[in-house]
Amino acid sequence: MAGALMAATASNIGAMGASFPPLRRPLLNFPSPHRKISSPLLCSVGPSSQVGPLRSQVLRRNVLSSLFTATIFPQLGLSGVSIAEPANEFKEYIDIFDGYSLLYPKNWIQVRGAGADIFFRDPFVLDENLSIELSSPSSSRYMSVEDLGPPESAAEKVMKQYLTEFMSTRLGVRRESSILSTSSRVADDGKLYYQIEVNIKSYANNNELAVMPQDRIARLEWDRRYLSVLGVGNNRLYELRLQTPENVFVDEEKDLRKVMDSFRVINSVD
Repeated sequence: MAGALMAATASNIGAMGASFPPLRRPLLNFPSPHRKISSPLLCSVGPSSQVGPLRSQVLRRNVLSSLFTATIFPQLGLSGVSIAEPANEFKEYIDIFDGYSLLYPKNWIQVRGAGADIFFRDPFVLDENLSIELSSPSSSRYMSVEDLGPPESAAEKVMKQYLTEFMSTRLGVRRESSILSTSSRVADDGKLYYQIEVNIKSYANNNELAVMPQDRIARLEWDRRYLSVLGVGNNRLYELRLQTPENVFVDEEKDLRKVMDSFRVINSVD
């Protein structure tokens, strides 16, 4: 009986797998999308042909999660197991030594050695991630996020920092950037936080060594939205960074804003 059930289930999984495009496996050794402010950032850039399917990856992630949790695993007697948690469920991350806390999507995975203090990424939409950057405790004496000036001035600094990190030695590479929004808020901990959103597009020539200008056609490599939350505590500047492809932002906006709103700077433990 058990053998027949396993065979039937395997057949069902095989049949359903044929109707879905193959899943992209998470890359565990990837160039870091974010590094410490003191070092240059290496960014994993995919070809422009990958931009279109990104939104379908979000949908496939949600469909597969529901499908396996509701039908496949119960047939195998694994009713308490899920392939991935729904995107609107979150886990809390608290770092009492560096002094911050946040919520992150429960199905995101932590990647170690990414250069940031902490780094999480979506295992399906590989260009979607979050990280925390901290100023050095020995060289910074921040008293308030207002030390950066008003939110508009802080946004200029944030965007300039992103462009510096994205500098490329490749011929024919061009970046376009714009500040989408700036705001400030006092959270329930009584601290002031700045929220900043910028858009950055990367263009590259398809034939950078061509002699004639008409043979050097610029194409869009990637188009991303970067959301930052800035806070100050423990005499340090904290920055929560969120990155997402622009064409999936509408689908992911609610979850990303929940992460932004959850970010808190807390007293660190020496």
